[in-house]
Amino acid sequence: MAATEGLFVLEGRPTAQLIADQLREQIVQGVFRPGEQINESVLASQLNTSRGPVREALQRLSQEGILVSHRNRGVFVLELSDDDVREIYAVRKAVESTAADALLNASPEQVKDTCQALKAIISDMAKQVAVSDWQAIARLDMQFHTTFVGGAGNTRLIRIYKTLAAESRMCILNLAVAYPRIDALVEEHQNLLDLLEAGEGEELHKAIERHMQKAVEDLTTKRDETEITA
Repeated sequence: MAATEGLFVLEGRPTAQLIADQLREQIVQGVFRPGEQINESVLASQLNTSRGPVREALQRLSQEGILVSHRNRGVFVLELSDDDVREIYAVRKAVESTAADALLNASPEQVKDTCQALKAIISDMAKQVAVSDWQAIARLDMQFHTTFVGGAGNTRLIRIYKTLAAESRMCILNLAVAYPRIDALVEEHQNLLDLLEAGEGEELHKAIERHMQKAVEDLTTKRDETEITA
């Protein structure tokens, strides 16, 4: 478990939730690779804590689907197949479409607050695109969509989307996609924002569907190309 070298260090006695949150971030950043085993005792030692909260953190991430537990073998980082990618983005489309409907029927203040937050994210995204910081771009990409869903104010949608966001970042970074359509990235997100501000429900739904479909095409095409050249 070489990836534990230089892993996060938590001040004080870490809780299971804190360990899970930090470990999730390490996984989506690619510190732990798909298929890599997460050793409970090594992780507990590295964090200078007992195995109890570490075990609970691993169980939480297994329930989310980010980790996979194999009986008598241990816990491993999820390996995403093309079918997994399609499922993730199909569910993302459904959740974001539901959030879009909620926002379109929300108060003007709620929509305004959401749009202001999205504008700030797009501004940051444009800066990171300019310097090709893929980690930051992936984080801001999902921050945009998480904020979009969060704007609907539905706590269950937000909870569902948390796992989808993590899995999406794993898709992007672990497949080394590096955004093949980087020139259109900011434009696509700006278009979603513009349609939300304008209250164009039908066009917003279509834009969400196109956005997800393009992502699936990019991710699965990149995987195929990687396998051919491997």
